[in-house]
Parts: sequence; structure tokens; C-alpha cells
Amino acid sequence: MSLMHSGAIDSSDGEIFDIRDLTLAYEKVDIIRSLNLQIPKHQITVLIGPNGCGKSTLLKGLTRLLSPRLGCVYLDGKAIAQYSPQELAREVGILQQGSQVSEGLTVRDLIAQGRYPYQSWWQGEVSEDRQKIAQAIELTGLEKLCDRPLGHLSGGQRQRAWIAMALAQDPKVLLLDEPTTYLDLAHQLEVLDLLRHLNRSQGRTVVMVLHDLNQACRYADYLVALKIGRIAARGSPQQIVTPQLVRQIFEVESQVIADPVTGTPMCIPIGKACGGH
Repeated sequence: MSLMHSGAIDSSDGEIFDIRDLTLAYEKVDIIRSLNLQIPKHQITVLIGPNGCGKSTLLKGLTRLLSPRLGCVYLDGKAIAQYSPQELAREVGILQQGSQVSEGLTVRDLIAQGRYPYQSWWQGEVSEDRQKIAQAIELTGLEKLCDRPLGHLSGGQRQRAWIAMALAQDPKVLLLDEPTTYLDLAHQLEVLDLLRHLNRSQGRTVVMVLHDLNQACRYADYLVALKIGRIAARGSPQQIVTPQLVRQIFEVESQVIADPVTGTPMCIPIGKACGGH
């Protein structure tokens, strides 16, 4: 039984991404298949689904890290293929899983790399660069850590430094692939609260992949559920998260109740769904 929801974007601002008939593949194996999706501006969109369903692949398609086999992605009405690499980097910042740099690099050095799309080879930092770096440091609360090497940071501090680098880039959109992976619960909440603050205070569009369904429901304005490279449901968490959806997507029986703190859907797993694989 299909649980596809229409998922119309309830935003007067419209969409930031318009994805049309998109197919993304690795070595001729389709991962995302004929996908159509609009992602709203100035909201937090969260992609959910089981491992291998295409969440990370879709993020790569939104930044041209992976070229489409078929279809097109439009950013603010313009095909992303028409953006130069530098132009696209000014519009979209991405934080991928397992991003790595030298452990000896300082926090400020990492954040300064976010200004590269605005610089030319003959010109280093200018006053605007320094201003954007300072703003990113302040927004992420890293003032006391600027001179500390990345290798001396906790997981949550390091993730904040990567987010600060993306903020220094000053993009319209932040894309984050599982930004809470390998973090303990306190640091997970620290990162997610920071992203929500950036969204609410600046209107910055956030699109991220999360594994934890309850965190996705708590932080998402718009939720997109993927399975086997296709959209199973999309809409607000309240609209689409049901025991039926959890069974279809994750093959788990569950109860869905209102979170006693936020009122958003909260999934309580019961066990493996009968007939699941």
C-alpha cells in the first residue's frame, strides 16, 4: 500500500530547490529514481529513511557533487548546471559525513576556508572576509576556541566548527549529512539547537539527513521520507508520521504519540514488523 502524501509546501516564500525527474546513479546503478520534490525556503527540511535509501546521494545531487543521469535540479529557479562552481558555493554550503582536515589546523583556520568562494588567487582575506568569519564564530559560540587545534576539540565543538565554516561561506542554504553522527546525546542536541537557531534567527534554509526519527520530528518543519530511492511521504511531521509510515519505511511496528514536551510526533518502537526483511 502506498502512503504517498501530496506534501504541498505551506510557505508563502515558495521553494528553494525544485527537483524534476531526478535520477542519480553510481556506476550505472540508480540510487535516486525519477524523483520530483520541492524544498521550501527558510525552513528546516529533514530527510529520513533506512540505510541505502538515497538520502546522502540526494544531498550530493543538490550540490552537483554527483551529476544527474536524468532530470534537473533548479536552485531559485535556475538550473544548478548553469552555476559556476564559485557561484554555487556562494549559494549552497554542504557539510558531508566524515569531513576531515589536518588535526593541527586551528578552528579559525578551518572557518576561514569558508571564504574561499569569494577570494581570488592573488588576494587573501579582506575586511568582509574577516567580518563574516567573526560573525560565524560568534553565532556558533566558538570565541574561546579560535586558536585551538581541531584535534583538541570535543565532537560537539568540532561539529560546530564545521558548521561555522559553512556559515562563513554565507550561503542561502545549509545542507548537512547526518550532522549528529558519533555525537553523544548532549552534543546532538547542541548541534540541532544551533541549526534551529540559525534557521529561526536568520531565515537560513536548512536541509539535513537525520537517522533519529524522533529528533527529525522535533526539529523539522518539512519531512521527506525516502525508501529505495523514491519518496514515500512528505509534509509536516504531524501530517505524515504514523505507525503505517514507520512500518512501510523502517519495517518496524510502533506506536506514535504526541511528544509531551513539544507536541510533535514521537515514535515508540515495538518490534520488527511481520513480513519485514
